[in-house]
Order: sequence, then C-alpha cells, then structure tokens
Amino acid sequence: MKYSQSLSVVVPIYNDEEVIAELMRRLTAVVEAMVKDYEIILVDDGSRDRSWLVMNEEKKQYPRLRIARLSRNFGQQNAIAAGLSLTTKELIVLMDSDLQDRPEDIPTLIDALLSEKEATMAIAQWEKRKDSRLKIAVSRLFQHVSNRITDIHTMPRLGIFRVMKKSVVDELRNFPERTATAVSLLYYIGNRYVAVPLKRDARFAGKSGYNLRKMLALTFARIFSFSMFPIRLVTYLGAMLCVGSMIGALALIIYKLMGNVLAGWTSMMVLMLFLFGLNFAFLGVLGEYIGRIFLETKQRPNFIIEQVL
Repeated sequence: MKYSQSLSVVVPIYNDEEVIAELMRRLTAVVEAMVKDYEIILVDDGSRDRSWLVMNEEKKQYPRLRIARLSRNFGQQNAIAAGLSLTTKELIVLMDSDLQDRPEDIPTLIDALLSEKEATMAIAQWEKRKDSRLKIAVSRLFQHVSNRITDIHTMPRLGIFRVMKKSVVDELRNFPERTATAVSLLYYIGNRYVAVPLKRDARFAGKSGYNLRKMLALTFARIFSFSMFPIRLVTYLGAMLCVGSMIGALALIIYKLMGNVLAGWTSMMVLMLFLFGLNFAFLGVLGEYIGRIFLETKQRPNFIIEQVL
C-alpha cells in the first residue's frame, strides 16, 4: 500500500442515479491501490430519483461502502456535515459526486498534505474548470466578497474537493452553530492548508443542483454568519442620511426666510420613496441577523440521518 494511514471518503449524493456506479468503480480502484484500511461514505440528501436504490445495489458489490440516508433534503452543506460525522479514519477525503472532482487526483492531494508538516488540509485549486460562465462568475464574486468583508480569507478557485486530517473533523464537531456551513467552518477554524492545482472535469451525467439562488444563499450564509459588515454599513449610511437631512432642512429654512418658495413636489416624492426603500433595506439586514439568532436559539439539528447501512 502507498500510505499507512486509514482513509474515509465522504460524498454527498443528490439525484445522481446516473453517476453512482461509475463513481464507485473509479473511486474504489483508486482507494484500494492506496490504502489497506478505508471506507467510502455516500450520503443521500433526500434524492427524488433512484439514487438510494442504486446505492443499495452498489453496497452489495462493495463491502467497504457505507451508505446513509437523510430523512429529507437538507442541502449539500448539511449532507457534508452528516457524512463527516460518520467518519472514523485518520484521513478524510471530501468530494462532489458528479466526477468533476476526479478520484484519480486523491493521491496528489494526500501527497501534498503529508509533505507539509503544519498543514491539516490539502484543497483542490482549479486551474481549469468546465462550468458555465455564470457559475464561474458567481464563484469568483463569492470568493472576493468573502475575503473583503468576512473573517474568512481563502485563496482563489478553491473547491470542496480536499483531504483533511481527523483532527480537523474532530474540531468541527465542537462548533454547535446551525446557520454556518460546514465548509465555511473548516476555514474559520484556522487550519493551515495547502492549495493543490488541479483540473476540473465536466459533469459525467445529469445537471448541477446548484442554481443561482442556491449559490447566492451560500454567499449570504457566509456573510451573515462571519461578518458584521452589513449591519455596520447600515449604521454608517443611516448616520450619513441623518446629517444630509439636517443640512437639507437647514437649507430649506434659509430659503424660506429669504422669501424663496421652492417648487418641487416631484423631487420630494422621489426623495421620500428613496428613503422608504432604504429604510426597508435596513430592516431586511436587521431581519437577517435576528432570524439567524432565532434559528441558533432553537438548536434544531442541521440534519437527521434516517438510516445507515
């Protein structure tokens, strides 16, 4: 065997019935050539197709395969957290199911991790990725905004595909947060990581479950969980508008005393509508923070594992 460490591989699954068999074939071939002690954990995140049935069929062929089924669709990040909670080995691989993350690159990530003594993660850094322009643009925007206004600072073009030491997952279990995503918490913990340049393939089959709405939701989750910038921006803008209003009021009084009557109902209405819109935007920002406080106080689980085989 190439490595003496034991290995867990975690893969979240959602509507991937066309991919699972090929994923297991390639993944098992790679892992069996590397380590003696391993487990592959597939987590079905409430798929609506035959993914769970296909996973059960693959379980008969691969005895080292563990399959878990969530009670409903909790989202990819929570499916990742569920899979990580089931790991038992020294090294943990996290990857997508669509084979854009190539199983054949796992040894490259492990080599990079073991070569850096202080590193606890080796993360794929995409040199080239076969995704839509919109998805690439949103990913770049997400990384840029995250680095500018949150406490999480990452290198560009990092993906979910990574290898971690068990100590990272153990530390992650100490965080009781409900509104922060698992991947964001992995960065927040402050673990040293090494970026490994890799190429990202096109999807093997099917369509990506990540639409614009979900990508924006991930962006907002990181911003509102790890940054006070939005609410501080509201404070600054409110103070500026207050000062501007006082200056405007003083100017109107001076014009009135000078006998000048200012006509301008249209401009007044535009200003009022603008201020009302801004006020509702401020309330929306406050609502985001209050809503997250509400969810945290509920202490509801991020996922419910219905069955593990």
